[in-house]
Amino acid sequence: MAIPLLVLLTVAAPSVPPVSHRWGRTFISPMGEPFRAGEAHGDTLADWFNQADKNHDGRLTVEEMQADAERFFAVLDTNHDGEIDPDEIDYYETAIAPEVSSGGRLEMAAVDRSSQAGGDRGGRGGHGRGGHRENGTGQGGWRGAGVNQGYQGAERFGLLDLPEPVISADTNFNRGVSLEEFRQAASQRFAALDVNHQGLLTLAVLETLRPAPPAVEQPQTTDSTPSPDQDM
Repeated sequence: MAIPLLVLLTVAAPSVPPVSHRWGRTFISPMGEPFRAGEAHGDTLADWFNQADKNHDGRLTVEEMQADAERFFAVLDTNHDGEIDPDEIDYYETAIAPEVSSGGRLEMAAVDRSSQAGGDRGGRGGHGRGGHRENGTGQGGWRGAGVNQGYQGAERFGLLDLPEPVISADTNFNRGVSLEEFRQAASQRFAALDVNHQGLLTLAVLETLRPAPPAVEQPQTTDSTPSPDQDM
């Protein structure tokens, strides 16, 4: 008995894996390190996670996140004086991760830091704009999945409400970031991402915190063909 051709085609057709909305997208880590896709199906969020997960057990601890922060701090501290100074911050924002300075974000970040120093930051400890949740530490809060409007700077590429992740670690507002400040920021950001309060982070949970990219609107085309009742 002959097998219908449609059945044969169905059996022979290779299965297509589901496409993750994270593939092919730039990712900026909680500490500000950019990860850019080197291929069409590169998962940049997983690239950072696997780098920080030193023992590769699939679980990221606060110690591992602090160690990863120290490694990136050494990259940013180009003169090796133990502090990320204004010139090194400028280099980070223009050469290493220019995404953070897009849309006039630097001027807005400066205003925000000034208001923090004066103790006048609206909404502190409450709900931020666009679905963000600030944790009251100045280190940002996780964003609800699917919320993708109103983000600026590094917010558009990461997991936290941090337009400029490096300078946000400057808790004493001296225009520089020490190693201890960077380590403390890593600990606070770990706590913000530990939404299940388990003392560890997993890639599966972090994936739920990253919203899908905005839909690309197709340009509308106008039909130039005149309708039958249009005057010629």
